[in-house]
Amino acid sequence: MHVTIEDVAQRAGVSTATVSRALRGLPHVSAATRSEVARIAVEMGYVASKSASNLATGRTRTVGVVTPHIAKWFFAQAIEAVEQELRQQGYDVLLVVLPPTSGEGRPAFDPEVLRQRVDAVAVLTVPLTGSELDALRRLLMPIVFVGGSVSGLMSVRIDDLAVGRLATEHLISLGHRRIAHIGGDPDEPHNFSAPVDRRAGWASALRAAGLVPDPALDVAGFFSLEGGTTAMEQLLALEEPPTAVFAGSDEMAFGALAALRRAGLDSPGDVSVIGVDDHELSALMDLTTVRQPVTDQGRTAGCLLLAALGPSSPTGHRAEHVLLPVELVRRGSTAARAV
Repeated sequence: MHVTIEDVAQRAGVSTATVSRALRGLPHVSAATRSEVARIAVEMGYVASKSASNLATGRTRTVGVVTPHIAKWFFAQAIEAVEQELRQQGYDVLLVVLPPTSGEGRPAFDPEVLRQRVDAVAVLTVPLTGSELDALRRLLMPIVFVGGSVSGLMSVRIDDLAVGRLATEHLISLGHRRIAHIGGDPDEPHNFSAPVDRRAGWASALRAAGLVPDPALDVAGFFSLEGGTTAMEQLLALEEPPTAVFAGSDEMAFGALAALRRAGLDSPGDVSVIGVDDHELSALMDLTTVRQPVTDQGRTAGCLLLAALGPSSPTGHRAEHVLLPVELVRRGSTAARAV
């Protein structure tokens, strides 16, 4: 027989509201009543309805995760980490995958589709427009950005400026002077800071070493293997090709290595290559890289949202920014410049 909250209330001699408060651990219920209600609920085999609980609390127990990709390595790792952290606390995840960018740009994202469906939102390195950000803020719920930051909203990321410097300084320390940069789409909105900051770090490290960044050595790879391949081919076609390349992601670095092989060149013998991420295939490719803690970024984002959703936290925005450390991982794709 299906046991209802009314059955438990009748047996315990209290109201259904008291049963609900007692089983959800809410205040204004005596310890003795809470214990007795819990005992009777277990004895009768009562299981609270999630939908009824949601109606009572105004919560959906669901968090929206907005992402431009689900198959790419960074996004898959981050989504899994966010989901695991939230699931441990009884939250579900609603995945919102934005349509791909076409020749006419990316279709607009309307955050209103999340209203009354989620309690909070995690945004994974999506370069949102000003109007999209305004609409997101109007949801009046906890929001965290992963891999980027927006003023007034929570964020978890790495210091991408420091990443660009660290990678470029490594190449400079090996004696390289003609160092190229393969980065993201230069036309992306500026609130997507990772490619912009990594490029700035590259340029800053060069200037600090007394070198002038050459615009011909700064090419777009669009954060893809194919883009990295095309960018490397463009660099090799220069009258004076680079002796080293800093790729803003491991996937672009993989493409650069593929282009070098096709050209009959060796890395690091002819061109040193360094990436960013420490992708699961980076060790297999013997790629020197700057490791970023992607899983930790996802978990931390989940923790920030859970804290913001706690009973003592007001609904709305919190400005909390977490910066996680990176690490240079030396492998065989970088070496001293051949004399």
